[in-house]
Amino acid sequence: MAEGSSNGRRRFSDKWGKHELDVLAVLSSAFPQWLTSRQIAQRVKAYADSYGELADQAAKAAFAKQFQRDRAKLAAMGIAIESRQPEYSSKSDGQDFASYRLQLGDDPRIRMHFESDDMPILAAANYLAQSLSSSSNALKPTASAQTHDDSKDSRTAPRVPHIPVPGLGLDSIAPGLGTQKIPKNLVDVIDSRRFAATVEADGELINVAYTDSDDLAMFVLEHPGSSVKSPREAADAFERRLNAAVSFDLADLGNKTTPVPAAERIVPASVPVPVVTSSKNGHGKRGLTTSSQTGSEVDRRLRLMLFLSAHLGEEYTLDELADRFIEKSHTDEEKRRAIAVVRKDIGTLTTVSDDGEIAGSQFFDIDWSLLEDSGVVSATNSLGLERLAGISPQYLSLLTASVSYLAHSPLLPEDARHNALSLYAKLRTHTVPGSTPWLSLTGYELEPPTLPIIQEAIKAGSYLDIEYTDGAGRTRGKEVVPAKVFVDEGVYYVAVWNMPHNELPADEEPVIDASTSDEWSVLRIARIGKAEIITPKEPVHIPDVPVDELRQWSFDNGTEAVFVTDKPDLPFIAKLPGATVEPWDNGEKVHLTVSSDSWFVAFCIAHARHITAVGPETLRTMVTARAQRELSVTS
Repeated sequence: MAEGSSNGRRRFSDKWGKHELDVLAVLSSAFPQWLTSRQIAQRVKAYADSYGELADQAAKAAFAKQFQRDRAKLAAMGIAIESRQPEYSSKSDGQDFASYRLQLGDDPRIRMHFESDDMPILAAANYLAQSLSSSSNALKPTASAQTHDDSKDSRTAPRVPHIPVPGLGLDSIAPGLGTQKIPKNLVDVIDSRRFAATVEADGELINVAYTDSDDLAMFVLEHPGSSVKSPREAADAFERRLNAAVSFDLADLGNKTTPVPAAERIVPASVPVPVVTSSKNGHGKRGLTTSSQTGSEVDRRLRLMLFLSAHLGEEYTLDELADRFIEKSHTDEEKRRAIAVVRKDIGTLTTVSDDGEIAGSQFFDIDWSLLEDSGVVSATNSLGLERLAGISPQYLSLLTASVSYLAHSPLLPEDARHNALSLYAKLRTHTVPGSTPWLSLTGYELEPPTLPIIQEAIKAGSYLDIEYTDGAGRTRGKEVVPAKVFVDEGVYYVAVWNMPHNELPADEEPVIDASTSDEWSVLRIARIGKAEIITPKEPVHIPDVPVDELRQWSFDNGTEAVFVTDKPDLPFIAKLPGATVEPWDNGEKVHLTVSSDSWFVAFCIAHARHITAVGPETLRTMVTARAQRELSVTS
């Protein structure tokens, strides 16, 4: 490698992009010893060429900057380098140097076998787990890009505290993981939720990923009995909304001008929030815009290195490795190019340094005759890198929770969710009971606990005696005939025919004409706390009604409502279906039909920092009652 200079200062040069691999080789071969900065600079060829013996202050400063940059790259890929306090060495000319070694953890890595059907789900869950474990260093926006009312300190907290950085060790036991395609809608949903908080619901702690404080408040309010536990900034932001909602004025339903559709007004473009990336494949960052995980050249070599480390002595064809670590080829030319890339990677991982005293990237001994004669790779002597192969117990717990979430949420299609359930059953046998965290993404809830009972009642043509939470947070009960379960924007609903109490089935079955009754309701299943099946003598036959018609029934039976904002052109108003707006004092008056009182109550409280008045009085009373109820719990 050539050494450059500028104004007497040394300039780092790494023509082939191998120095991260060199650093890993040096530290792995030395493990469990600690190496000082000077020892690392001497043994890694790229550093030795550029910084020599660290004889002058400029070389020391340049080395420190470059080494910390390479250390951060490896950490983002899940290979952490730990440091300890500088120790005096007689060989360091009176200078103190920090010492470093690989961080392998106290627990052994877990290895298991995955089938090809597991790969798409595993890749999606790995992406979710990586996102939840990303530190806030990639989440700090500029002051001009701050989009919600939380303090800047809230942006420096980890998304999920105490969750380990994901490792490439998973690739070593799941070959081909890096070439899987992740559904774009899943990537978009995960990437748009840039923060996380710990929420307690029904005695369980859930790590909730959310977009902003309004989004988190909506999640808490739509899950009765839940509360924000951490971080403190998120809990304070929720409490501010509750205090604002208690003081809402009453807004009348009238209008001064002709309201216009909210979706048609022109809203100024918001300032985009910058996203920091650390590598092409999305490790350690929050802004992945592609559904592919093929990754950078160095990252691919690291995956290949760990895979071969975990399978020393086993034989793999170049064709097979190309499919696993590049992508599935569709033409002979694509196959030829992919094999050439893998062949070059093998050469890079087995390159011996020109200087015998400098370690280089010779990770393996390869059976060269077998490779040349048959195109088969068999590696031995991996410098101890097999210690990095496999999954750490901490990350496996997070990965298991991610698979469980995907299996029980509407983010994946039904067949994929079935595969996720099978994968979850495999993963949980390797986790300690009680160690798997609960996860959730706002707007895409897990299957509610009462869902199986509701589905059973629909299948059997039975009645249900339910208890549910209304908009004010009160528990109410009634008897219903469930007709259909559907998912709307990630939320589970059930359409029911409301039975008056005196019409419960007796000796003579009442005749129910569900197709013409005006007693239909659409209930959010998460708000149903208890459901008990009542079996009639004869099944009740409910017609198969399209979901669009169910929504229309709910809308037709809705309530006219309004709210007033403190400023015009708020982006969240444009997303309200059927809403119309008109100028009002310094803000706007929004008119809409509310098909769910509980949703409207949660919406108004969640956006209370911009809402000053709500009408009619019945809904305002429900809003203030719910806010007071929540404040009594948080105080």
